[in-house]
Amino acid sequence: MKKIIIILLLIHSSFLFAQKNDVKFTGNLKVDSQIAFENTKDMPDDKNEFLIPGKKSLLLAGLLSAVIPGAGELYTGDYLKSAVFFAIEAAAIYIGIVNDKKGDDKTAEFEAYANQNWNVKQYAEWTIANAQNINPSIDDVSKYQVFDSQGNVVWTELNKLESAIGNYYSHRLAPFADQQYYEMIGKYAQFNVGWSEFGNDPNKPFQYGDPLTSQFKFYSGERGVANDYYSTASTAVKIIVANHIISIADAIWSANSFNKNLSVKLTAKKFNLGYRIEMYPELNLRYSF
Repeated sequence: MKKIIIILLLIHSSFLFAQKNDVKFTGNLKVDSQIAFENTKDMPDDKNEFLIPGKKSLLLAGLLSAVIPGAGELYTGDYLKSAVFFAIEAAAIYIGIVNDKKGDDKTAEFEAYANQNWNVKQYAEWTIANAQNINPSIDDVSKYQVFDSQGNVVWTELNKLESAIGNYYSHRLAPFADQQYYEMIGKYAQFNVGWSEFGNDPNKPFQYGDPLTSQFKFYSGERGVANDYYSTASTAVKIIVANHIISIADAIWSANSFNKNLSVKLTAKKFNLGYRIEMYPELNLRYSF
């Protein structure tokens, strides 16, 4: 009975293979078994593969870090670098804001000090009185109408006189309250005579190279402090920009590295059992370090 069943199964299998592969059987169990084996052992072990979602988007990683440095690294699972980039961003923003505010406060302080202690009229009067001492080639200072009928300084005329004097009068006084105005009066020696400590005496001697007033020096130092604050704030901004750029590049690189190291595949594998072919699922997850 068992022999009959085996023969029937063999005939049925043989019929299937004969249909698909045009295999001809003899009816002899031993011979036909050998024929069936020879015709099935070399069948391709095919796979149908399906990529499982898990890879990281390079574009998304870059965009995330463009918005918040470190976000792209967080997305790719690189938590240490994510924390580093975020910490740099937070620290740079804090330093930038704090120092910019300090610079503004210090600027307001030294400008108020200048408005109280430096006088353009005093400077103009001394300049008129000493123009020929500084530059003997000037023959007629009166042609420069530095003061109007109300006693106010005519800035354009003062600038013309400054240009005519030359020598260490190397700069033309910028308009009142201009940024350059506040810079000049504490930077160039020609403006030393406008400080209240110098005194409102047009005949008081002063030559280039003479000691500067303590007010000039103090004011110059305060401006330097403000500039240092602004310089630090500017450096912080540069760090912020660089941090964004580096984080974008690193996030893209991290995503690419993640994808190269990650191998996740679902396969439907064809397995040859001689008289039949079975399909079975295969999950392959591999991450390389």
